[in-house]
Order: sequence, then structure tokens, then C-alpha cells
Amino acid sequence: MGNFSVLHPKSFAILFIFIFAIKTFSQTPTPTPSVREEVVVTANRTETRLEETPASIVTLSNAEIKSNASPVIDDVLRQTVGFSLFRRSNSRNANPTTQGASFRGIGSSGASRSLVLLEGVPLNDSFGGWILWNRVPTIAIERVEVLRGGASSLYGSSALSGTINIIPRKSAEKFTFSAEVFGGTQKTLSGSTFFGFKQKDWMFDFVASNFQTKGYITVDETQRGLVDQFAGSKNSNFSGRIEKDLQKFGKIFVKPSYFGEVRSNGTGLQTNRTHLRQFVIGGNKDFSTPNSQLSTPNFTWHFYGGTQVYDQIFSTVAANRNSESLNRIQRVPSQNFGFSSQFSTVFKNQTFLLGFETKEVRGASNEIAVANNRATSLIGSGGRERTYAVYFQDFAKIGKFVLVGNLRFDAWQNFKALSATRTLSTNQTATNVFPKRSQNAFSPQLSLLYQLPKNVGLFASFSKSFRAPSLNELYRAFRVGNVLTLANENLKAEQATNFESGLIFSRQNIYLRGNFFWTNVSNPVSNVTLSQTPSLITRQRQNVGKTHSSGIELENEMRWENFTFSIGYLFADSKVTEFPANRTLENLRIPQTSQHQLTFQTRYAKKDWSFALQGRAASKQFDDDLNTFELEPYFQLDAFAAMNFKENLQIFIGLENLFNSRYSVGKTPIRTVSSPINFRLGFRWK
Repeated sequence: MGNFSVLHPKSFAILFIFIFAIKTFSQTPTPTPSVREEVVVTANRTETRLEETPASIVTLSNAEIKSNASPVIDDVLRQTVGFSLFRRSNSRNANPTTQGASFRGIGSSGASRSLVLLEGVPLNDSFGGWILWNRVPTIAIERVEVLRGGASSLYGSSALSGTINIIPRKSAEKFTFSAEVFGGTQKTLSGSTFFGFKQKDWMFDFVASNFQTKGYITVDETQRGLVDQFAGSKNSNFSGRIEKDLQKFGKIFVKPSYFGEVRSNGTGLQTNRTHLRQFVIGGNKDFSTPNSQLSTPNFTWHFYGGTQVYDQIFSTVAANRNSESLNRIQRVPSQNFGFSSQFSTVFKNQTFLLGFETKEVRGASNEIAVANNRATSLIGSGGRERTYAVYFQDFAKIGKFVLVGNLRFDAWQNFKALSATRTLSTNQTATNVFPKRSQNAFSPQLSLLYQLPKNVGLFASFSKSFRAPSLNELYRAFRVGNVLTLANENLKAEQATNFESGLIFSRQNIYLRGNFFWTNVSNPVSNVTLSQTPSLITRQRQNVGKTHSSGIELENEMRWENFTFSIGYLFADSKVTEFPANRTLENLRIPQTSQHQLTFQTRYAKKDWSFALQGRAASKQFDDDLNTFELEPYFQLDAFAAMNFKENLQIFIGLENLFNSRYSVGKTPIRTVSSPINFRLGFRWK
């Protein structure tokens, strides 16, 4: 690690690019395939060609993921226009509870408004709704499909604004082995490997990864005190997958996994730790028979479950940031079990889909409250959630029309919920038992695509989507620095009405998509400010009447010889439109949403060389519901270059934040900033 300080990261970049240029221009161009040629996606739960799908879908290939300057998948997804996390920070340096994903300016808290799937199983935290992105090392990803817009008609809760489907890598040959090692600034070191084999009716895959970074001091230099330290993380990830083809009974697989993570959150006391164990058992069976009028009838199923323990330590920081005192020690154990099944078949020009899902989550928050370095009380709260759902889809091709209709019904209940506080000085316990709650949601969707001559398509879609409040929002309070956020056991589900329409144009070397979207959300859950003092900001999760988000989304991808270039732009007008309980919030912007978002990337790839640039920018946004703490516009440019040796070895470098832009990440009320320029150098074996 110490050798990285011999040359400045920019010196490495200049040297690498110089060698790259010499070798590049000494070679002749080679032809490249068409943009989006025969791209098949499964984001609609069935395999369809991208050009025949009446929805806003973007795919990230394995090559695009590997050529990103950042090593984590949440930063790769930031290159998808419309995607955002709750904050501008990434999974390497931010608390995991801020890592909820949303699209098109809908999100306003740490819980994810987008469902993230891996191997067909939700990656969203079952207790809090956020995403542990480091559970998915990039070496284990084949591709990613992003479906923007309400998707509850197929995916249920959490798919309020879209779905991210991560397709895992699988062994395609007799024996497969690959590994990646890199190190860089901020004392970053990582190693990961994927290996497996395929033999007759058996297939085995194994993934292991370890990542650690010291991180950086997130508090702005002008406001730092003695308590401010580096915000970094360490994590380890292991998973295996064994699949057996049982011929008459179809394929069946078993996939156990383990994830462990430790984080320092910027001060000596504020830390958190996660331990997660999960299993997935699944399979599929093709029921095709000769002379049948049904084509490719297929049944798939998944049974999954897991346990997780999340530990967090909270502190109170003095106004001068020169001292801190222990405030609360928290442990959040949770368990989840679920089952999903789906039958699909093709009859003439129609694809039919019928599915069933059920899930149960149990979670609690056990806390020790501390004042003046002494424990004052023991606090426990939690409950359970049980969900049932059925859904149906008809995907029909009628001449130049593609018509898709989805229907889904979800019913869920929260039960066995309570909170108890034991005051240690009196040894008395106060208990509050919450009543059983039941809700349901009906999520229809109707989409139409009309294919015009000359590779032009027009599409329109109407849908309803929803998100049920998580156990975390209902029963767990938390504190970050001097901001206390209270739980609310009376929260209702968020309900969205969505409409979008647009145009698709695709030719050999160019792909264009432009669409207008309109979304109204009833009962959105937001962190509402109750009081503010210099030493404490108190907020509570509340249903904020109604919000509205509308705008345009533009994408363009072009390819010329060995160059690929893409650009995306989003305009999203996201505001609180109605909140009778607090009229002062009406017509204010939804927190953590910017009106303008721009992304672009260009990649040059040849047999032995590849080079890529990624850029993203956003206009100002606000860090709070009162629109008091403004986060200024920002722009970040990243670069990546790689050189292949023979067929099995690659050396690469990645440079993030080339211009060393220190833009604001938070202001509540202390200003925290983005990471400075970050460099990594690594090797890949295949």
C-alpha cells in the first residue's frame, strides 16, 4: 500500500494513458456489433427483446460494469439517468441506512423506493428497506437490468419507482476461474474471486470477496474538530451455488451466503456492524410436450430466508466538535422467510404469466440509552410483517402493436408489535402494545407499444404502485450526529399513480429513447422536522399528504468503430403538493431530489486495450424537508483504463473524481463533503 504514494494518482493516469495512446493508434480498427442488437431483458419477468418492451428499461453489460472507475455496483448504477440513493455518498463511506435506491425524484428517506433483485430474491433489507450494496461484488455480476417507473404490478412493495434486476454470473464452461485484486488511495485493498465448473447435470459456482478502505474525513475541513475521524468500511462476502438437472423433475439449486461488514462513521464512537446469513433454494421445470399448443410452459420457484444482526452506536457531538459522549447502543436482530413461484407459457402471439409470493419478516430494536456515561434505560421495540400476493400478466403481440396488461393484489399485516422501556433507576417497565394492522394494495398496469416504420416505436404506460412501511420505519428510532429521527407505528403505505409515454428509435449504430413521466404519490413517508435547536434536530417519519413528480427522461447511445458513447438527461419537478397537517411544507421540494441530472460515458475497447470516461452532474437539492439546508450543484468525472496481457491477465487503473470536487453530501447542519480524488490499481485473471 505504501508504494502508491510514490507518484501522485494523476501521474499514474498520465503515464497509463500515454502508453495506451501509442498502442491504440498503431492498430487498425475492427468492426463492432450494432447498438442494442437483439438485447433480451427479463425485467418484465419474461424474456423479451428490449425494442419490443413498452417500458423504460436500460441494461448494464458485464463490460460496462468492469470498465467503471468505481469498484462498487451502486456507483455503476449512478450512471443510469434517474437513479439516485438517499444521499450523494456511496456504499464505501456512508451508513447503510442511507443506501435506499429510488428513481425520478420520488425518494425522500433512506428506505428504498426501488426493488433490487439478485437471483430472483429481494436484496432490500427485510427490516429497513435499504440496500447492502457490498453484498454483490462486481466479479459475480453478469449484467444488470434497470426498469424505471412503477413496477408493483409485477414486483409488489418497494417497486414504487422501479426495479433493479441483478443477473448473477454462472459457469458456462467445464471450468471457470477469475480473480481480481486492487489497492489504492485511502488505504483501500480488495480481493475477489469467482470459480466454478459445469459437468454433465451438475453446475457449481463459488464467490468470495473482501474489501476494506480507511475512507476519508467526511466533515468539511472548516468545521472539523477533534472528534472527526475517517469514515471507512470493511466487508467480507461468501456465497456458493450448487445446481443439479434432475431431468424429469427439472433443475434445482441451493445457494447459501454470508456477509459481514464493519463501518466507522466519522467519529471515534459512531460505528456499526452487520452480520447476515441467507439461503436460497430454487428451481425450474420446462413442461414442453410434442404437439402442444402451449409453447415453452415453464414453472420456477424460490424459497429463501435468512437472519441478520445490525449493531449501531450513537453519540452526541459537542458544538465545537472537540468532544462526544455516548448516547445510545443499539442492536437490531431480524429474520425473514419467503416463497415465490411463477408459471409462464406462450400461446400463439401471447405470453401468459401467473405468480404467487409470500413473505414474513420479524425484527426488533434493542437499545441501551446512556446519559453522562451511565446507562439510564433499556428500550425494546419491534414486530412482525406477513405478506401474500398474486399477480397475472398478458404480453400480446398484435401486428405492429405490443400490448401488456398486469394485475397484482397484495395483502399484508403487522402484528405482535410492542415497545417497552425499563428505567434502570426505578426498575420500572412501561409497555405499549400496538394493535394489529392490516392493509392491501391493488396494482394494475396497462402498457402499449406501436412500432412505426424506420425503427421508430411509440409507447405509453399507466400503472399504480405502492410501498408498505418497513418495520424500521414503524418501530425503530435512530440518531445520526445531532439529528434524532423517531419511529411512527401509525404509518400507512405509500400509493403512487404513474403515467409515462415516449418514443424509441433504433438503428445500426444509434439508440434513442425519450419519454415524459408523471407520478402522484399519496401518503409518502418522509422525515418531518418537529423541532430544531443548535444541539439537536428532532424529526419523525410521517405520511406527508401528497407529492408530485413529473418531467422528461432522454437517453442516447451511439457506436462508431471501437467507440461507444452514451448520454442521459433527467428533468424531474418533485414537490410536496398537499400536507394538511403541516401547510408550511406544501410546494417545497422533496428532500434529496435534484431537478436536473446528467450522465455520460464513453468507452473505447480493442483486443488488448480499453479506456472509459464516466461523468455525472446534478443541480442543487435540499437535505431536509424544510428546504433549509441547500446542497449545491455538482459534477464528477471518472476515468478507467485497462491493458490485456495474453488472454488471461489484465492490469487496470481507475480514477474517481478527477477534478477533486468536494461537493456537499449533507448539511444537517454540519457540512459533510464527497470523497477527494480516488485512485486504484489492480489486476484481473481469467
